[in-house]
Formats: sequence, C-alpha cells, structure tokens
Amino acid sequence: MRASIGIIGAGFGGLSAAIHLAAQGQRVTVYERQREPGGKASEVARDGFRFDTGPSLLTMPFVLEQLYDAAGAHADERVELVPVDPICRYFYPDGTVLDASADEDAFRRAVAAVAPGDADAVARFLDYSQRIYDLTSDIFLFNSLGDLKALLRGRNLPTLLRLPQIDAFRTVHEGVSAHFSDPRLVQLFDRYATYNGSDPWQAPATLNIIPYVEYRLGGYYVRGGMYALVRSLAALAARLGVDIRYGADVERIVSESGRVRGIMADGQFAAHDAVVSNADAVYTMTQLVEGKERRKERYRKLEPSCSGLVFLWGVRGEEPSLGHHNIFFNEDYRSEFDDIFRRLRPPQDPTVYVSITARSDADHAPAGHENWFVLVNMPYLTEENRALDVDAVRSSVLRRLRGSGVDLDGRIVQESVITPRDLEERHNSNRGSIYGISSNSRNAAFLRPQNRVRSVRGLYLSGGAAHPGGGVPLVLLSGKLAARAVMEDISG
Repeated sequence: MRASIGIIGAGFGGLSAAIHLAAQGQRVTVYERQREPGGKASEVARDGFRFDTGPSLLTMPFVLEQLYDAAGAHADERVELVPVDPICRYFYPDGTVLDASADEDAFRRAVAAVAPGDADAVARFLDYSQRIYDLTSDIFLFNSLGDLKALLRGRNLPTLLRLPQIDAFRTVHEGVSAHFSDPRLVQLFDRYATYNGSDPWQAPATLNIIPYVEYRLGGYYVRGGMYALVRSLAALAARLGVDIRYGADVERIVSESGRVRGIMADGQFAAHDAVVSNADAVYTMTQLVEGKERRKERYRKLEPSCSGLVFLWGVRGEEPSLGHHNIFFNEDYRSEFDDIFRRLRPPQDPTVYVSITARSDADHAPAGHENWFVLVNMPYLTEENRALDVDAVRSSVLRRLRGSGVDLDGRIVQESVITPRDLEERHNSNRGSIYGISSNSRNAAFLRPQNRVRSVRGLYLSGGAAHPGGGVPLVLLSGKLAARAVMEDISG
C-alpha cells in the first residue's frame, strides 16, 4: 500500500523517518516551521565565522551509514566523517590537563601521568561499559520497547533474564566510583550522563554505556560541521521525492474516533494516513493532540532534561592550549547538578564546554581568529527561573576559563547567545530542554514516550524526547523505529 505520511519537523529524527519511508515507496510530506531544516541542529554564519548551534560530535557512525544505505545514497551524497583525537581535552581546577583519546594506549598513558593508580581501570571500565552495550543495544536502542513481540523473540529472551547485569540499580556516579579512585577520573566519566541531559547522581548506571560508544566505536567530526549532515539528509530526502514545506507551522494533529486523519498547518487541513511527529514528544501530546486532560498531565509529569545556555563567540587570536573539544571542570560537580535539577537555578560555578570547529575546518573563522561554541548546562524552565541573568553566567564562564590560563579579555569580537527560552520558543522544546526527557530514574527507559502512540492510531513519535533518546545516532534511530512502526501498521 502506498500511503500518505505527514511528518512534523525536519530535525534529524524527522529527516530519518522521511528517508526511510520514502525509500519504501511512501508519499511523504514534511512540515517544518523554520525556514531551513535541522531543528536545534542549526547554524549561524556571520562576518566570516561559522557555528553549529546543536550537537558537535557524532558517535555510532554505522547508524548513519545504515540510513544512507537504506536510501541508496551515492558516495557524493554522504558526508565525510573525521575521527577526532583527542576526543576531548579536560581542564581541572588544580591545573591538571588530560587528553581523553579513542586510542586506549594513549588514553592509559595520559591517565598514568596524572593518576597512576587508575591507569589500568580505564580498560576495565570500558569493558564494563561494553558489557552493558552488548546486553542492552538490541532491546533498548534498535527496537521499540512498546513492541512486545520483538522483545519476546528468542534471541532477546536470554537478555531479558540478564537485565540485572545492566547495572540499573546503581547510579552513574556509583558505577563510575566503583572503578576509579581518583576524583578527576570519576568526574570525567560522570560527565557522560549529560549526553542525554541527566544527573549522574540520579541517572541509572546503565547510562555508563556511553563511554564505550564514544571510545571504542569512535567519536567523529562531520567535515564542514554538523550542519553539513543536515544538508546532506535534507537533499537526500528531496531526491527520494519527499516534499519538505518550510515555514509551515503545524497547529494541530487532526484525529477522529481515536484515529489520525491529517494535519492542520497554517489554517489548512492536509489529509494523511499516518503522522510522525518529530516535534518534542511532550509538546506533541499536550499541545497538538486533542485528548483527555489526564493523559496530557501524564506527559507533563515527565521530567525534562537539562537546558543550556550557548555563547557563539568569534575570538581574536588562537589558543594553543585548546583542542577541538574541551571541558573546563569545576571543583564541586555534585553541587552543579544539585543547582540544575534540585534547586532549579543556574549553576553557581558551572562546568564549561568549548568546541572549536576551526581546528578541523580552518575556513570556519577568519585568519587569526577562532569560532568558539560555548555551552553551560542550565535547569529546564520553571516560572521562577525564566529570567536568566546572561551577563552573570558569561562572567562565570570567563572566570572558569581564566582559572585554566585562558584569558579572553578584549578578544571576543562577535557574540550570539542562545538561551533556554530561545529553545522553548523557536523549537517548541518542552520547558527549554535540550535532550527531551531526562533519565533521572531507574525506570526512565520505560517511561520515555514510545515511537508508536497507542492512544491515537496512526500517530508516531521521533526525536530526542521519544525512544530511544537524545543524541544524533539515537535520534536517527528514533526516526527509523517510527518509520518501521508506520510500515508495519499500513501493511496490516
């Protein structure tokens, strides 16, 4: 059956769903409220500086290759992936600088130089991380948890019986602390909970899967910047016949008797046999879908991930101490997460992330300059914290950088700022969250909105707030899983 499928949003999840469906012969229309694709993964280019506004590192490259293969993409339609080494350079308040490399021998030597007692623990920790990946990937990443038949297939039954081994009853911090004695290494690996916007003191240790993905499967830079991948996927979708309608603001998903009938966009109704929403899942189910207030309240109760404040700085001069990706840690990491998730206020002493793509693509900044993407994690929005003091946060960031010998006084020649309210208003992101839903509970994976909406037939979800979660590869997988569910349902 050749069906008409409407997709809301041309972010990574929506583009993935569109490509998978179009490659299988479906008629696909994408409705994107912005004037360009990408969603939060956008770009800013001004006065010779170019910045990505969203993700800056690609992991699990085979997920992207599988998407390209499914679409029959030619070599010139695929982006170039460049291994990043070191993956990240870490700066500590005590003056320690540590390069974390995908080359495990190099990583071990770097750790041995600053924390000799933990040098051998790196390999043991990554072995532990890999065991979690091997146990969970089929069930929690590559299939929909709502698909009971898939979960009960013969190959998954042994895994289900071994679920206690995925370390879901400790926190990320407890799992990391069991492997490392040096607090600097604990802080480094605790950080990976932030990859889906969570708190390492609350999120289950199952998230310790992430270091294996980054170090042993590899971390990559997309040549030209992450937005080059957005352009690649949008062009591929168009080549497959997908109709992407920019500037199309979806007002409502129209349903009748519990069944999707189409989309109302800009006051016009468009009939569709199925709808995939790549808009934020909570926004979709509370604002776009008509339904009982009790069901909407269930979605509102899902804890959002953290938000973030982004500075895009054009910087005069080059900073030789920095790498492509850099983290400047604070002294009290737990207090930072207490500020973000318990006190729901901007962290008083934030950790600072700096990415400089000009280190890999020199034309992203004028000669003698660099393009700095600077991110500070922030709480999701509440009525009490909506008025953010950007100047105070900027001062905290500059103070943290100076503490590591990086002085930007008089060197910032250009600045753009993206606030939590910008994320909420531009992208309908639930309470300004970056990654959708947090994983700050033992059963977070089971509470995350699934790709097939059971209460509205013909409605499907993709994106970071839906299964399997945030981050580029998982969002691409969410589009694939949503497309798979559509095909199963329309094929009868």
